[in-house]
Amino acid sequence: MGFDNGSISFRMFYVDRDFKEEDVEQFSTRMLPSLEALMDDEVSGWVGSRHLLDRHIDEHSAYLGGYLYLTLAQAVKKVPKALLDVESTIEEIAIMEAEKKTFLRQAERRKIKQSVAGALLPKMPPQLKGINFVFDPRSHLIYCTATSIKQMDSFAVTLQKTTGISAQPATPETLADKMEGMDAFSWKATNFSVDMNDDIVDGIGTAGREFLLWLWFCSEMRGGMANIPKVGEVAYMIEGPLVLELEAIGAFETTLRKGIPTHSAEVRTALLAAKKPKKATVKFVRGEEEWSFTLDADSFIFRGLKMPETEAFDRIGKFQERMILLDTFHLIFFHFYQEFLKERKKTSEWNETVQSMRLWIKNRPMPI
Repeated sequence: MGFDNGSISFRMFYVDRDFKEEDVEQFSTRMLPSLEALMDDEVSGWVGSRHLLDRHIDEHSAYLGGYLYLTLAQAVKKVPKALLDVESTIEEIAIMEAEKKTFLRQAERRKIKQSVAGALLPKMPPQLKGINFVFDPRSHLIYCTATSIKQMDSFAVTLQKTTGISAQPATPETLADKMEGMDAFSWKATNFSVDMNDDIVDGIGTAGREFLLWLWFCSEMRGGMANIPKVGEVAYMIEGPLVLELEAIGAFETTLRKGIPTHSAEVRTALLAAKKPKKATVKFVRGEEEWSFTLDADSFIFRGLKMPETEAFDRIGKFQERMILLDTFHLIFFHFYQEFLKERKKTSEWNETVQSMRLWIKNRPMPI
């Protein structure tokens, strides 16, 4: 689903320059090709935001409510495996009956399957999928639905080839560098457990997972409220489902779903085993407005973001309101991450925080 309505799963990208009017012409020259001659090769190209076959891109259709909004569409023809298996079996049976054979060699069966696939492929409808992106000229950020590594690479490479613009994903590490000039890749992972030795903690997803644990700690022990510039007073909280992980001896991953995972004895056990949250539900609340999403802490992918309802009914007005709400969300999230970075940057302050977090974990509910 794109950015027009409903929940959104996306990641953010920094760009090395803003988009210009001439970039629209470049998008139009790399539109999705016609699907009439499509066979088994995948084709891709840019389309407008209305649907995946919106092969009309100009200075008007490329923008919605003042925002550049396009889709990298991909199309491919494939024969469903179940259909291919059935049709191949029917052909094999017919050949064996005609040639009075009791079995066929592997090479013969392979040749039959290839022949059947070739016959079925032209009859198959194209399968379409797309990667949506919006450029926000105020924040100079791209919001993009490329949540997998393959999608991210495909989007970034195609954008570079089309416009010459380099898109850098806003990960915990790149944000640390841009916000506070910190090299998060070189961080020594912090041990928040009083029961484990420091050498057991791993460095996987250090910046993102420590931030998520810190945000959880702040929500419970520092009042769960923040006054954010340009936004106002925001309440924040962490909820389940939770995924906690540590690559060490025993079970690497703990997943807690039902009940109230954040206040369970099981989560205390996981935290005391030096596991850190990899995924969790996060909520931001400003007055009657609420943003709720699942944070993938390792890469800062936001899954299933639900935003406050809009008041507009027309497509342009509704989209503009949603983009303002999305910009507000980014301001809130970036504020919390930068506050975390500032605290971690000061060694003495961070050491005090770590001790407080260890006590916070130790004093959580005990198993019954």
